[in-house]
Amino acid sequence: MSISQPQAGGLLLCRAEPLAARPAAHLLRVRLLLAPAGEWSVLVPETKPWQGGEEGVADVLAGWGSAIALGTSWPVLSLWWEGGRTGFALASGFRRTAAYEWERDGRPVGEPDAMRMLAARLGLDPVLDLEELERLTRPDTDPAVDGEARVLGLIALLARAGLALPAGLGPGEPADRLREAARVAPGAEAVVWSGWRDAVRAELDAVEEGPLGPWVRGPRARLLGAAQLSAGAPLLLWAARRRSPGWLAAGTLLTAHGALSLAYDRARSRH
Repeated sequence: MSISQPQAGGLLLCRAEPLAARPAAHLLRVRLLLAPAGEWSVLVPETKPWQGGEEGVADVLAGWGSAIALGTSWPVLSLWWEGGRTGFALASGFRRTAAYEWERDGRPVGEPDAMRMLAARLGLDPVLDLEELERLTRPDTDPAVDGEARVLGLIALLARAGLALPAGLGPGEPADRLREAARVAPGAEAVVWSGWRDAVRAELDAVEEGPLGPWVRGPRARLLGAAQLSAGAPLLLWAARRRSPGWLAAGTLLTAHGALSLAYDRARSRH
């Protein structure tokens, strides 16, 4: 579908397999569809929280991506399109978000170092891949190179990093079609909030069964947990005043991870 007819939609791409992405996404407390995407995982919103709110799809997905990335060791890339504009935001831990966007006609708008941060944090080739990424930031006189084409070029480049989106999940598609495509994607599952007890149990199960074994504990874990709590509590208050669903999720997830990290360290140290 061409983006010439303004539609709003977006995806969250996690640089992790679904087993690792599921518990973090679960703590967002929103309805999502999770599916494998090659060596990545893709999250598709089942609802449209940007409708009728003060934030657009870009801000909502960026907030969700930051929320997930703050509590994990892998980056989260949000891709979005709205009103003819397209863009991305890459969240990675506590580091500054790398974001870029294009106008409907493909005119680039963003910080010059965004592509460099994207290449470095995703482990792309610092010469060949970065050169292609930077080409996406240059003006083009060809009218066919619109915002959708720019994001398609980004997705094609990420295939070298193991990304393989399921059929029907691509820029320009409205949220409803993205949702239907995600539902029939191989290995897709629904991520539905069912309470803190189930969320914590899922998080602990994923940690214990994950490739790193039991969660890191000791001084490092306690320091990280305290930092997450210190950052999450004021972020929750700020997001509540602003009525920001994306950053409210970030504050909630950050606070939850901090409390869970401290509790896990204390429980494991007794054994």
